[in-house]
Amino acid sequence: MNIYNLKAEKVGSVNTPMQFSEEYHPDVIRRAVLAIQSHKRQRYGADPLAGKKTTVKISKRRREYRTSYGHGISRVPRKVMWRRGRQFGWEGAYAPGTKGGRKAHPPKSEKVWELKINIKERRKAIRSALAATLDKELVEARNHVLPKFFPFIVDSEIENINKTKDVERALESLGLKEELARVHEKRIRAGKGKMRGRKTMSRKGLLLVVSGTCHLLKAAKNIEGIDITVVDKLNAEVLAPGTVAGRLTLFTDKAIERLEKERLFM
Repeated sequence: MNIYNLKAEKVGSVNTPMQFSEEYHPDVIRRAVLAIQSHKRQRYGADPLAGKKTTVKISKRRREYRTSYGHGISRVPRKVMWRRGRQFGWEGAYAPGTKGGRKAHPPKSEKVWELKINIKERRKAIRSALAATLDKELVEARNHVLPKFFPFIVDSEIENINKTKDVERALESLGLKEELARVHEKRIRAGKGKMRGRKTMSRKGLLLVVSGTCHLLKAAKNIEGIDITVVDKLNAEVLAPGTVAGRLTLFTDKAIERLEKERLFM
């Protein structure tokens, strides 16, 4: 692939590492992404005593009340709503099969949501997602607006930028102005999520991959829709958001060099 500087000028070329030659496996990528998402899921469950809490405990034993049984009614677990001497108002609220009853099998907090995936399979998914980032048809299928000279590698001088406005200016010079405008537009979420602090939804845009800790990690953090990560911290979810591979990704030349030298994800 060709290497371009921040002025969109070709300054060299480099052979892509063997990680980009992996065959495209959408099913493996999906498994890896779902495994990552399952690790973020918070456990939840109902109170074990839900539907069994009463203000008064009634034993319903004949020797104490001498009236609960023998009236031609079924022996369903009942909740006493009122009592007048030896008269009782019942509701079959304890049994799941009765009107107003509790849930038979409510969600339980001890359920394990985490999905497991083999190490080799996870690495294969990352390599497959890396290969998909160079496939122009797959990237366009995600509605990304591509520069004319895509795919390409950006010069590592971009890692030294320490201001957000300079990052935006550099990306616009590389032909990503329309892509930044696309992800900047937000849409209102459908449903009750609007009332829970998630009123708007934003699109996934460019992914920047750098070689290590640098100023760009902080400078590009505040741009809408853009994610930035170090090359050794890549995973299937950031390369294929929503389990769909082909995200528009920019690698620096030092990141490509480190990917090949350290044989990451092999």
